[in-house]
Amino acid sequence: MFATIKGYYELGQIILEEPAPVESKTEVIITFLTENVANSGFHKRVPGGLKGKVTIPDDFNATLDDLKDYM
Repeated sequence: MFATIKGYYELGQIILEEPAPVESKTEVIITFLTENVANSGFHKRVPGGLKGKVTIPDDFNATLDDLKDYM
């Protein structure tokens, strides 16, 4: 099972913002989101950013020629 829990690292300890969903010893993987990673060229998505750049053909829902033998 995979679970993601938000938390923070401070003074050598990792403090979780909610209880872990396990009750026994379990392996974990910790990923630190430093400022360098957070600001490394990844941009937040902008709604409508592709407006006018993407078109859908008029026959988008038409039957594909490859499937005509099966209909």
